[in-house]
Amino acid sequence: MAGKGTPATALLSKQEVAHVLHAYDHDPRHESYGLEAVQALGLDPARVFKTLVADVDGRLTVGVVPVTGQLDLKALAAAAGGKKAKMADPAAAQRATGYVLGGISPLGHRSRLPVVIDVSAEAFETIHCSAGRRGLEVELAPADLVRLTGAIVAPIAGG
Repeated sequence: MAGKGTPATALLSKQEVAHVLHAYDHDPRHESYGLEAVQALGLDPARVFKTLVADVDGRLTVGVVPVTGQLDLKALAAAAGGKKAKMADPAAAQRATGYVLGGISPLGHRSRLPVVIDVSAEAFETIHCSAGRRGLEVELAPADLVRLTGAIVAPIAGG
C-alpha cells in the first residue's frame, strides 16, 4: 500500500506489532463507517470497533467500542476518572487526532489522548479498527492496542 500509510500504520510498523491491513472502497453515501467496513470486508461485527472522541470534564478522551453498540458516556467518564462526558466537537476531534471523521484510529494521534477500550475486545484473538483513513481497517491483538495506546479497558459500550 505504497503512499497509503497513516500515523497509525507507521506506529505499528515502527513498534514491529503484528497486524494486517484490510482496504476497501469507501462509499461516501454509507451512513455508518464501521458497519460499512463489516459489510465490505465480510467481518464479524462483534470484532469491529469504532473510535469515538468525547469530552470528559474538558479533556478529550477516546472511546473504542464495537460498531454494533453505542458509547456509554457515563461509563466512559467513570473509566477516565471524570464526572461528565459528552461527544467532542467534530472539529476538535479531528484537530487533536490528526484524522478525519470516519477515519479516526485509536493509534497515532497528533496529541496524546487518553484511550478507553471496551472490555468486549478482550474476548477476541484479534479485533479490527480504523487504520487512520476511511476505507482502511487494521486487524491486531487487543493486548497490542492496549499497550500502544496506554489504554484503560473498561465496560464502556451500551446497547
